[in-house]
Amino acid sequence: MSNKTPDVVMEVPLEASSPLRTGSAPRKTGRQTATVYRLLPTPLLVGGTIVLCAMVAIPLLYIVFSSMNSDVEVARGAFFPTEFTLANYTKIWSTLPLGTGLINSVMIAGAVAVVSSLLGIITAYVLVRFEFRGRLSILRGLIGLQSVLGGLLLLPVFVLFASAGNCLGITVIGTYWGLFLAYLTFALPFSIWVMVTYLRGLPKELEEAARIDGSSSMGVLFRIIFPLSWPGLVVAGVFSFLLGWNDVMFASVLTRPNTQTVAVVLQIFGSSSEGGALPLYGQMMAASLVCAAPVVILYLIFQRFLVGGLTAGGVK
Repeated sequence: MSNKTPDVVMEVPLEASSPLRTGSAPRKTGRQTATVYRLLPTPLLVGGTIVLCAMVAIPLLYIVFSSMNSDVEVARGAFFPTEFTLANYTKIWSTLPLGTGLINSVMIAGAVAVVSSLLGIITAYVLVRFEFRGRLSILRGLIGLQSVLGGLLLLPVFVLFASAGNCLGITVIGTYWGLFLAYLTFALPFSIWVMVTYLRGLPKELEEAARIDGSSSMGVLFRIIFPLSWPGLVVAGVFSFLLGWNDVMFASVLTRPNTQTVAVVLQIFGSSSEGGALPLYGQMMAASLVCAAPVVILYLIFQRFLVGGLTAGGVK
């Protein structure tokens, strides 16, 4: 037998800042570098971006320039006005009931946005945090409702409102709350699904801590869930507001002249001006910009919440 003592080999870890041995491969440090992959070459990417921006900017600039031009010049096809004037912006308030339409749209669409957001977060909290029979069926039904075209429900909603009004002895068609219920029917499923997606990303530990402190389910909802769900609430509210603001079909059937929304006012003004000798192109463009301004302002105010709410729940 050999009496040799076995050699002891010690492995000394190299520091990240120590020089590498000759011939050894470079080692990765703890800091990772992000790799950017480009699907298109840079010239093609720049060219495509310019084309897309032009497709959006040119029609918008045409509307702006036409609103400050005369009707004769617009009819001739002039892009730039020969003389800039703001007369069209002052005439639209007397030519068509634009002020009444704006007030009606803000009232109805704003009420739909607030109510659908509140009901959406309450319903989503029950669907996400509680287990009961039929919960998955409700979630699947919400997705199925989004695939139904609104035009298919116009006649059933009209008949339902007319029948309910006759049975109850009240007026539904032509009122503010009748149109509000019609819009809430389409906005509520979307709001619930947005809030379901958002609440799934919130940690349950916060709610468990509140329950340990003696808080009830309603207390957890209003003290914990509501303050943390502002991005999701803003997303649901903004899209519900746009549903009521841009709708023409239901507002044309379920309103009267004193309850017409601004979208219906613009449609009537455009169809009536076409029968004249010269359409009022300048006033139509000016009215369109005035009606689009509240939506643009809404996006600018809640832009930060919209980005956070739309991306919430994507990565846990």
